[in-house]
Amino acid sequence: MHQAKLTLDPAFKVAPVHRRTFGTFVEHLGRCVYTGIHEPGHPTADEDGFRRDVLDLTRELGVSTVRYPGGNFVSGYRWEDGVGPVSERPRRLDLAWHSTETNEVGVDEFVRWCRRAGVEPMMAVNLGTRGIAEALDLLEYCNHPSGTALSDRRIANGTKEPHGIKMWCLGNELDGPWQTGHKTAREYGRLAAETARAMRMVDPGLELVACGSSSSSMPTFGAWEAEVLEETYELVDHISCHAYYQEKDGDLGSFLACSTDMDYFIASVVATADHVGARLKSRKKINISFDEWNVWYQSRFHDTGVPEDWPVAPPLLEDQYHLADAVAFGGLLISLLRNSDRVTAASLAQLVNVIAPIMTEPGGRAWRQTTFHPFAQASRYAAGDVLRVEPVAPAYETKVYGEVPLMDAVATHDGKGTTLFAVNRSIDAPMSLEIDARALGGVRIVEATTLTDADVYARNTADDPGRIAPRPNPDVEHDPARVLLPPVSWNVIRLG
Repeated sequence: MHQAKLTLDPAFKVAPVHRRTFGTFVEHLGRCVYTGIHEPGHPTADEDGFRRDVLDLTRELGVSTVRYPGGNFVSGYRWEDGVGPVSERPRRLDLAWHSTETNEVGVDEFVRWCRRAGVEPMMAVNLGTRGIAEALDLLEYCNHPSGTALSDRRIANGTKEPHGIKMWCLGNELDGPWQTGHKTAREYGRLAAETARAMRMVDPGLELVACGSSSSSMPTFGAWEAEVLEETYELVDHISCHAYYQEKDGDLGSFLACSTDMDYFIASVVATADHVGARLKSRKKINISFDEWNVWYQSRFHDTGVPEDWPVAPPLLEDQYHLADAVAFGGLLISLLRNSDRVTAASLAQLVNVIAPIMTEPGGRAWRQTTFHPFAQASRYAAGDVLRVEPVAPAYETKVYGEVPLMDAVATHDGKGTTLFAVNRSIDAPMSLEIDARALGGVRIVEATTLTDADVYARNTADDPGRIAPRPNPDVEHDPARVLLPPVSWNVIRLG
């Protein structure tokens, strides 16, 4: 058995908890939209064809924002195709995922879905095959009240009130050669700057996100951020980060420590942004929108590739997550919260079916993947201020990241209580965690749950959807506060 201890103190404040940390992502990719959130004829479908079972799970997940419509898809998307009478909407080839897009769901349907789910829409504009004029047209259609051609078109299409979308992404992953309309940093930076400038002429209060690197392993990483921000620094609020992780070659130890890389990614982008700000003699700080993150077994996708025959909503990227994935995923959530002083928004990619916490059967059931639970618990219980904790715990050697602590943790605190989120990365031994909470006053552990299983590769399925779920932790002591964390586990400990 391993031993660890940590101290909780409300003076160790990092930043407020940002609700936008708990955002997700809906892209026209695979079955995320069609037979995911939208399936007319499904037994639970509402009058607009949205699956109520998926809406219920989205609310339970605790989603705050949803990024739309992509992703790689947006770089070839014509938003006009997705408005007006559905029967008159054109079918188009989607180059990103080699599929046929029917445009049955577009911006108006998506925003209606957001309202029903109780989430904030976050819109991306196409800066791959399109540019400033089309971004302005979409902004006018969505947000202008009335009295112009495009706002009146929205009203004629059945939406009287403006959508009021405040957060906009200026393109997607344009550093990547796979992206339709791939650009150099300078090319993209100039286009993003002029698009941002024009959009702010319509609404100075918009929140704008410039494209950062599509991963920290890109050969242009760092230089891309610097060049893009040199052009856009005073015009945008955020720069994006994207990162995906998977277990490779049976190296479970490194995989469970992947949040180490996320911490490095965030620190590197912050340092680059602040360097540009200093050179520009600006007092402004650029924050991070970590608007794609997840566990994604990209090697499986590269093995199978995209379909050859341009199907409609083919099954793509439907990773089935196991317990170890959920624990690594929980570590990524801890990293996002720990860096809340600069990470002020994030989007789990994606929401349904496509590397997603929610899975569906066409015409049938919906269920929670293992990764659903850490996200739902963090969204439910993280409130008030993020507190930095410095666990004292044994370390272990990983092939990828070197020496890494066996435990990682972060806490949040408000007037109602304190919640500690912790992962035990040990593959073969529990961790006895002692919690020094004296600075919180006379508090005690009121609830402790753990997500674990004897089989670290156990999964949830439609037939056994509750195999991996948070369960009460029976190994709790109160004086001093102590909790036994099982091996390979995600843990939530609430004090009050």
